[in-house]
Amino acid sequence: MRTTMDTFQAIADPSRREILMLLTKDKLSINALAGNFDMSRPAVSKHVKVLHEAGLILINDHGRERYCELKPDGFDEVKNWLLFFDKFWKEKLQNLENLLNQISNTNESN
Repeated sequence: MRTTMDTFQAIADPSRREILMLLTKDKLSINALAGNFDMSRPAVSKHVKVLHEAGLILINDHGRERYCELKPDGFDEVKNWLLFFDKFWKEKLQNLENLLNQISNTNESN
């Protein structure tokens, strides 16, 4: 399924991040999720819809309840973005360390 919402826009909202954190513990119905917030069930449903459209969660119907769970590969885009910058900064710090070692070695030679 192709996502229709940018993952980073979806996780930008604190309420949606809290929903994701709640779903790390277990699958939860929308009613159960709504019980954790000072907002209406329709407002929570809108947040759930955004998370679903961004590909971060799955929604499964069980009888009259809709259960939400984290999508196993839903965070790949975020993970890859973070890994890029992790590698970027490690390389920059390694270059800095190499430069400082060169300067130190040059000063010790003089």
